[in-house]
Amino acid sequence: MSRQRATVTVTADLVILTIRAGQLCVLTVERGNEPFVGLPALPGGFLRGDESLEETACRELAEESGLDATSLYLQQVGVYSAPDRDPRSPRVITCAYLAIAPNLPLPQAGSDARAARWTTVADARQEQLAFDHGRILADAVELARDQLQFRTLAPSFCRHEFTIAELREVYEVVWGVELDKPNFHRKVTESPEFIVPTGRKRSTGNGRPAALYRAGRAAELAPPMMRPRRPALQQARRPLTVKIRE
Repeated sequence: MSRQRATVTVTADLVILTIRAGQLCVLTVERGNEPFVGLPALPGGFLRGDESLEETACRELAEESGLDATSLYLQQVGVYSAPDRDPRSPRVITCAYLAIAPNLPLPQAGSDARAARWTTVADARQEQLAFDHGRILADAVELARDQLQFRTLAPSFCRHEFTIAELREVYEVVWGVELDKPNFHRKVTESPEFIVPTGRKRSTGNGRPAALYRAGRAAELAPPMMRPRRPALQQARRPLTVKIRE
């Protein structure tokens, strides 16, 4: 075994998830430079000077899409270090981050990106993404799904004030299931400091106005909101109506 030390280059990549028109979407950019020119990719780029990786991720997001990451929920997905993952250098290691926000505006392309767009996660996973971004996207989506079970993450997809129905849509869209409405309402309102009523209401245009809530102070859900597991034969059919496990 060779003991020669490897010279590495470090990058940061971002998986930005939001919900648009009832679908889970991810921000992708069209690469304007080689390698993989013209292919969709996740926003990201090389570590500079005295930046932290988090600062690199935020800078690259602003340069490639015009979006401000400083106010987004940001969590590390993992480190990717396969020797052949990036042809620009013998060893390029990337640290991937998951960012979650409410319905974000249309991004503006810049820097080395020809275009920036919101793509449904389902479509993005069918495309050929540059580098190993397909794997990174899959890992980030699975992380988001798992985090919804144990952490108070769901309000990050919502506006500052939201209804129970809007919060339930987050779980249904990210998990890909249909949840029992009364059971969901009971679970989220009984979870300490998960959501807090504002005392205000919003007209839904269909029946009585809906009560508005905001995110509470809790970081973790107690008890957890466990993700329903659909039988494999039903995954290709209509959404399954399930109750949240106690």
